[in-house]
Amino acid sequence: MNISLYDLSVWVLPVLLAITFHEAAHGFVAHRLGDNTAWQLGRVSFNPLRHIDPFGTLILPAMLLFAHSPFLFGYAKPVPVNFRNLNNPKLDMVWVALAGPLTNILLALATGLAFHALPLAPASSAQWIANNLVNSLRINAVLAVFNMMPIPPLDGGRVAVGLLPRPLALPLARLEPFGMLILIALLIVLPLVGSRFGLNLDAISVILGTLTDYVIQAVLLLTGNAYLMQYA
Repeated sequence: MNISLYDLSVWVLPVLLAITFHEAAHGFVAHRLGDNTAWQLGRVSFNPLRHIDPFGTLILPAMLLFAHSPFLFGYAKPVPVNFRNLNNPKLDMVWVALAGPLTNILLALATGLAFHALPLAPASSAQWIANNLVNSLRINAVLAVFNMMPIPPLDGGRVAVGLLPRPLALPLARLEPFGMLILIALLIVLPLVGSRFGLNLDAISVILGTLTDYVIQAVLLLTGNAYLMQYA
């Protein structure tokens, strides 16, 4: 698979913005709700270098790309949050977790609105800007959907732990140390094993891809870009 410098140039900026705002949002909301851990460690920052995880941000997406996975994902360094410091730990954990995906939805909406300014761009750079906007929309939709999977330490898992009654929340919370291994098994190992036996065991990627498409279509509709829906 040949990836040109142009391809990289229209992906790098949207990826860095999406993960930086996502992680900074977690830290900012935690700070506002009583926990200063991320704030004191400098993680409430728009500097992407503070959030990039070598494996999750670079290696894992590359592995999925070369494995021809239908659904690419990655993650940044988790923002440290001491939930015991929050004003209302169980409920505030939900708001801290939701901050990241909601920020990605807001970025997707901002991207949708930015499409309307494309006619004002110089002709020489309009296509490059358009490609950045398309990729920004896709990346933010993917991050919002993927992170809401109900598996700790993903945001959806922490939302579930915060909302479920204690008898259900505790077993789910205990999965957190194994969460990434579970995701890799579901999204990489299982499909590869299935392909060896002629079976399609990639249902999770299909579900995530379908939900991502719904988010993209909704954003385009809400931002008055219905004419772009056929190209999304």
